[in-house]
Amino acid sequence: MERLSSSLTLMVKFFIPVFWLCFFGAFTAAVWITDEDIGPLGFIGFRIGLTAFFFIGAGLFALTLMRLKRVETDGGYIYVTNYFRTARYPFRSVARIKRTDLILFSLGRARLREPGIFGRSFFFLVSRRNWDTAVQAMPEFSELVTQ
Repeated sequence: MERLSSSLTLMVKFFIPVFWLCFFGAFTAAVWITDEDIGPLGFIGFRIGLTAFFFIGAGLFALTLMRLKRVETDGGYIYVTNYFRTARYPFRSVARIKRTDLILFSLGRARLREPGIFGRSFFFLVSRRNWDTAVQAMPEFSELVTQ
């Protein structure tokens, strides 16, 4: 079985958002509990701004990093997991897989012909080395790859 996802998927999906949410959640709670006057906007302005920053950050994590999946493949199937549930899709169920190279990492998007348990499409961080190996070693997989 060939892993297509990066080893950093677990850290990016869980550890970064959980650390950020715990830190800023505790800080936001502390600001609302205390009676100290801090911030140039006055105390109520600082409280509201910090609360908005916390909820906007939580929403961005929910819409981006926490949606990432771990993807593996073998000769005829693609295995997708969110670390709690795993789905197995035959290659014929996958319409296309696209890899987008960004500055620091590569992002993969797989699109299914019919909706699966994770929806019609899913995103994953791509391990460039494993991706290239899978494309060269599995002709069935390379047929699904679009540029």
